[in-house]
Amino acid sequence: MSEALLLPWVFPAIALFLGLCLGSFYNVCVHRYLTGQSIVWPGSHCPACGHVLSWWENIPVFSYIILKARCRSCQGVIHWRYPAVELLSGLLALLLALKFGPSLAWVAYMVFAGIFLVASFIDLDSFILPDMLTYPAAILAWATPFCLPVSWFETLWGSIAGAGAFLLLQQGYLRLRGLEALGTGDIKLMLSLGALVGLSKLPIMVLLSAVSGLLVALAYLRRPDGEGLRTAIPFGPFLCLGAVLTLLWGEELQGWLLYLGG
Repeated sequence: MSEALLLPWVFPAIALFLGLCLGSFYNVCVHRYLTGQSIVWPGSHCPACGHVLSWWENIPVFSYIILKARCRSCQGVIHWRYPAVELLSGLLALLLALKFGPSLAWVAYMVFAGIFLVASFIDLDSFILPDMLTYPAAILAWATPFCLPVSWFETLWGSIAGAGAFLLLQQGYLRLRGLEALGTGDIKLMLSLGALVGLSKLPIMVLLSAVSGLLVALAYLRRPDGEGLRTAIPFGPFLCLGAVLTLLWGEELQGWLLYLGG
């Protein structure tokens, strides 16, 4: 294969490798937030028996496979979250690299991808979107027009409209049904997601989030141990998914929907 054919894939390959490695760090952030531990100390270890992991037990995805999803010391089961976060982190880094290339935009969106991955998996486990993630994400998103070719109008009004609409939905449902259909964490998360996708792409982002969330909700509702329509489902991960899909293919999806509607 010629050098000309290989060259365009150098940066995506580097991005994929970096994304997988960052996924290991994101796993530490998720686990240690859920357990109330410091992300700095102690070093990587088995949460069941405390076995300190060797370097080869820390290789993203590969270690999970060769260890057959079990701790080498105590044979305790390694949570599926670990390879899932690593694979998703690598995939996001690759897709962003293919979309934006080696640019400041790639760096910026990688930062947000990391925040949203950590927030999503914390939300899946605890139904909490930590303020320590949602507020910094919002501040960083509001600042993107300083370093990226995005509109201040789109950024600020996307944030206001996104969070405002969700706040109205939460309070309206609370008054009508006496139930909190949306958590306050979702509203805080929309401050950053709305800013990132912009006002004009906010509807497609919400649509993608709602559709993906509905598909999973249907599966939850069919579970025999569920609570029917009162079954709680974390919406944060689906909001993040909708935002990522919009950043990657928002214009194409909008055009496709307009074509179908026309």
